[in-house]
Amino acid sequence: MKEQTTETTKVSQKVEKITQVREIPVIADYDVVVCGGGPSGFIAAIAAARGGASVALVERHGFLGGMATASLVAPISVFNYNDRRIIDGIPWEFIERLIDIGGAREEKPIGNITFSPEKYKLIAQRMVLEAGVSLYFHSYLTGCRKSEDGRLTHIIIDNKNGAEAITAKYFIDCTGDADLSYQAGVPMQPMKSELQPATLIFMLGGVDTDSLPMIRHSQQGINYHDIDMRKALEEINKQTKLPKFGGPWYCGVLDRGLALVNMTRTYANMADNRQATNTECLLREDVFTFVDLLTKNVPAFKDAYLVMTAPQAGTRETRRIQGVHTLTGEEYIEARDFPDAISRGCHPVDIHSSSSNNQRCEFLKDAAFIPYRCLIAQNFPNLLVGGRAFSADGISSASVRVQASAMGLGQAAGAAAALCVQTGTDVLDVDIAALRSTLIRYGANLSK
Repeated sequence: MKEQTTETTKVSQKVEKITQVREIPVIADYDVVVCGGGPSGFIAAIAAARGGASVALVERHGFLGGMATASLVAPISVFNYNDRRIIDGIPWEFIERLIDIGGAREEKPIGNITFSPEKYKLIAQRMVLEAGVSLYFHSYLTGCRKSEDGRLTHIIIDNKNGAEAITAKYFIDCTGDADLSYQAGVPMQPMKSELQPATLIFMLGGVDTDSLPMIRHSQQGINYHDIDMRKALEEINKQTKLPKFGGPWYCGVLDRGLALVNMTRTYANMADNRQATNTECLLREDVFTFVDLLTKNVPAFKDAYLVMTAPQAGTRETRRIQGVHTLTGEEYIEARDFPDAISRGCHPVDIHSSSSNNQRCEFLKDAAFIPYRCLIAQNFPNLLVGGRAFSADGISSASVRVQASAMGLGQAAGAAAALCVQTGTDVLDVDIAALRSTLIRYGANLSK
């Protein structure tokens, strides 16, 4: 097996800058604009709209779901802990509606969700449109404008219509990579020298799913990787250098014979276009190496074939804002409560190594709390952040970055934006008691 290498060639060149002046039409005005339609973003849009705000949701793909549907990240982790529903409200309403059309299965008692990516797209779209949200698909966030007092006034998007501007009173950054916050000048957490790796998940057909029990992630305190296959990979790696790998982890998509495989990995800052491009190319090569190994070493995969790779590599870690409060690993693991707690997290602290095949997986004693102050930044009076770009250190974010937790943050950000619209206050001055009351009314679990 040929070892794969990547080379970076440094080219000495003059950096040339051009100035472009163009007229950009302002096409619409809203109370709230949400950037990013992933797990956090579409929930944020629904929450803001149900709170009475006029809402637009901007998404670069032609569908919602982000990492769940564009990157095939499964299962949706994790809603329950210690026999309690931890992430609830609109996020769980979404899961119930998905279950109702045969698009999801709850892996009890832990509340990981096996799902159909296509039905995920459908239910997310239905709920967003039912809430009265205006959708802007196939639209890439390319810039923003601020007033002299630091308020965001416009976002600029590019699509087949050309460059367009949208105005709003409040903005929610649910891009995952903090794209809007970065363009607006929000300070970022120091970037680690080794970010968690990117992964290109792939789908196999012809799988004996009946004999593959680890596709059902159902028990608390268990890392559902294929231990036997990992041992085989480690032995093969001693003889023939393999690409870096994790797990491997398998997950179903409800249809017999199909399984998602999570095992590729490489270092990349996926918020950098050049690195992201190189990563997609490298991991696509790696997929074919691992498909061959799986069919030869895992009985359930002996007749398997590659159906597809995810449309984009899954991203665990890039930018995070420097918020009013930065949630620390100590606070998170201790499940420290906060007066302004607006959501929870209960996934293990899950840190994958980019430089090796190793993983740190630390299970929690109890579900943790996330304060509102992690969703806002000083001097940005009308900007909120949902999803994994919230203000956290590398330890706490390694748990909260997963989908159920991201949905909880989106619900909080959307509810806060709607409340600010109603009261005309800055996000820094939101009435925390009123916000928590709204979230509890939606169904959020904010109690010990």
